[in-house]
Amino acid sequence: MMKKVFALVLALALVALSLAAVAESGNKLEQIKAAGKIVIATEGDWSPWTYHDENDELVGLDIEIGKLIAAGLGVEAEFAETAWDSILAGVESGRFDIACNGVGYTETRAEKYDFSTPYVYTHKVLVVREDNEEIKSVNDLNGKTTANSASSTYAALAESYGATNTPVDTLGETIELLKQGRADATINAQVSIEDYLREHPDAGIKVVEVLSGDPVAYPVQKGETALVEAINEILEAARQDGTLAAISEKYFQLDLTKAE
Repeated sequence: MMKKVFALVLALALVALSLAAVAESGNKLEQIKAAGKIVIATEGDWSPWTYHDENDELVGLDIEIGKLIAAGLGVEAEFAETAWDSILAGVESGRFDIACNGVGYTETRAEKYDFSTPYVYTHKVLVVREDNEEIKSVNDLNGKTTANSASSTYAALAESYGATNTPVDTLGETIELLKQGRADATINAQVSIEDYLREHPDAGIKVVEVLSGDPVAYPVQKGETALVEAINEILEAARQDGTLAAISEKYFQLDLTKAE
């Protein structure tokens, strides 16, 4: 009996040592597989990317693709809902394994994070209150105030045209600032604004300009090449069999998986 107990204790110790070695290896992919789960950062309140439905279930384009990635890696998806400002910082620190939250790829961000291949391409729109006749394009933003998540590409774009950004946490808060006159405009994802207007046709806002599209990809911690390659393989398979396009059409009513 004592020999069996000793053998069991020894086996458990070896497993623990193996897991510790993986944790110290710096290979995020192996850590994910050892843990049996991938921790995915998401806001949970940015429809149709990531939001709660009428049954309070977390759904959206990024939620479905996040689950798809987890299944492809052979692990469970664990979604960590957090404010936008904490998402990228959490990925950088290793608190989150990946961010599934409509993150636009930029060269500046690529200096701090590794990115998957783009899974959709989105256009941006300039939005103002319905009775605003002063702002008709981004060239009219100089000296105006905009509402966007701090550190977002939308905020940076508005500021490049001379606007002062008011930080917000959700799209709903953005729209409220516009309606109250506390912000003059917002630059946001076209699909998100169109989705909002479908749900709130009397929102009292309007689109005055459609801007060029951007690649949207999944950021992971810098240097995690193996994880990026694994995610890219999963995304490519889903692209080839039409799964990505079907998910895009489900939530956006458009196939946004192609750059053109």
